[in-house]
Amino acid sequence: MQSINQLVEYPLLAEKQITLVIKREDLLHPNISGNKYRKLKYNLLAAKAENQHTILTFGGAYSNHIAATAYAAKEKGFKAIGIIRGEELENSWQTNETLKRAHDDGMRFRFISRSNYREKESQVFIDTLRNELGKFYLVPEGGTNDLAIKGCEEIITNDDKEFDVVCSSVGTGGTVSGLIKSSFPHQNVLGFSALKGDFLKDEINKMVNNTRWQLFTDYHFGGYAKTSEELILFINEFKEKTGIPLDPIYTGKMIFGLFDMVKRDTFAEGTKIMAVHTGGIQGIAGMNSVLKKKNLPLLHI
Repeated sequence: MQSINQLVEYPLLAEKQITLVIKREDLLHPNISGNKYRKLKYNLLAAKAENQHTILTFGGAYSNHIAATAYAAKEKGFKAIGIIRGEELENSWQTNETLKRAHDDGMRFRFISRSNYREKESQVFIDTLRNELGKFYLVPEGGTNDLAIKGCEEIITNDDKEFDVVCSSVGTGGTVSGLIKSSFPHQNVLGFSALKGDFLKDEINKMVNNTRWQLFTDYHFGGYAKTSEELILFINEFKEKTGIPLDPIYTGKMIFGLFDMVKRDTFAEGTKIMAVHTGGIQGIAGMNSVLKKKNLPLLHI
């Protein structure tokens, strides 16, 4: 399955003579959006080959990965278990759009404390879960593992050779690693971190085999799931002018950062840029409930 490339027409881009195309991975599947479709593809095939019947994974309250895994498991005939960060959600998840959707798609939840959640990569903790919940195929938080990267390598196709720069938002590093590995020799891959700090550089370096990439850490807006009025207004204006919705956790920050770099003449005239839309639109409803409580502008859906 392939996504479509959509040309972005914007006054700033025309002024700077920059070509920007959005690869609409968010349109790959109506319920398994963007990079989550890519990351789950080979993992579900592996689970089937191992004769597994249950997929277990981890995520937070508004996790795109939780929503996507729940639907993908249902579609492929698996049971699904979500280990959810935050015990306080156990009695209120029904009011959370993401978790309600995942539950409707058949996912069972186990809510755990944030301190226990930090043990999600511990073999002892995973063994405890297997003792309590039975046999399962484990997909890591965010879906990133070798099979996920293999799936993300398929995002770039021969039709994308014309681009000089490929951009992606970065959460766990799996998507951008796939892009780095499959990019053409003349292309530079730019990652825009949605998380605070530089630690993702080391994580990505463990997964890739070339140096034609950079990670930008100045556009996280305070850290994961953090946002601001400036970012919300930018996302709304971008949708109004292009018809392309962005999410405030990942793609909105990437496009904001990209436009800021264009303004600062980071790219030479005539540069052709492809930015990967990794999905995440399902999380807008949940984010709007948070923004409303903070008396901030709402995202246009």
